[in-house]
Amino acid sequence: MSEFKRVVTISDLHCGHEFGLTPPGHSGHNAKAVKFQKALWNFYTDAMDALKPIDILIVDGDAIDGKGERSGGVEQITTDRFEQCRMAAHAINYAQAPVVRLLYGTRYHVGKEEDFEQALVDKCVGNVTIQGHFFGNINGCVLDVKHKVGSSGIPHGRHTALSRARLWNVLWNAEHEAQPKANIIQRGHVHYVAGAFGADWLAMTLPALSYGTSFGIRECEGIVNIGVTKIDIFPDGRYSWNYTLAQFPEMKAPVEAL
Repeated sequence: MSEFKRVVTISDLHCGHEFGLTPPGHSGHNAKAVKFQKALWNFYTDAMDALKPIDILIVDGDAIDGKGERSGGVEQITTDRFEQCRMAAHAINYAQAPVVRLLYGTRYHVGKEEDFEQALVDKCVGNVTIQGHFFGNINGCVLDVKHKVGSSGIPHGRHTALSRARLWNVLWNAEHEAQPKANIIQRGHVHYVAGAFGADWLAMTLPALSYGTSFGIRECEGIVNIGVTKIDIFPDGRYSWNYTLAQFPEMKAPVEAL
């Protein structure tokens, strides 16, 4: 028996987008994007290889990018969401985790009338389920995971939404006994790393496995992080954790010399 259970969480793969997580064989025709895709895939596989064996893999939503309506689909390798699910399943199965917990992402990406991420359940190997809000008790340590959380345009405001999530969890537990009191809260969606904590709780946003959308470039400011998150939970409920974050040349903005 292992001295701990290893939980790895990945989020916001956006498979199908030219700057999303892209397994070999799905590259598209944009030379800049193809170079980035190879670097991202190499980062992802190296990170997963270093973290194996993985007991539980959590995929925190937006595993696929969808049809790309806001950009007319021009940023998509493919707009076929079932093909995007096959791409995502390739990445998820690479982790070789016996237990996989999938979370639904945002409607814009995963389907406004249908949840296309549901198709991942049959394509992923192992004990696989999908839900909107996951609670898991691992060696007495309770995880509270779902995809969406509020963002902020100021660096010091990025912790507020996590503290709010913690407070809601406490209220659901204390006033209604409808949620377990969580030790670790994880949220995706925002594509950056932030955290808040107290004496007996930790809340974090998760790095993404995608980068460089036209929406983000034109409409947003702030740091974007690429990476994966690891938590080792020991038999007595104690845990240790860290991010594995990417930093490769293809992430750098080009600078034109004039």
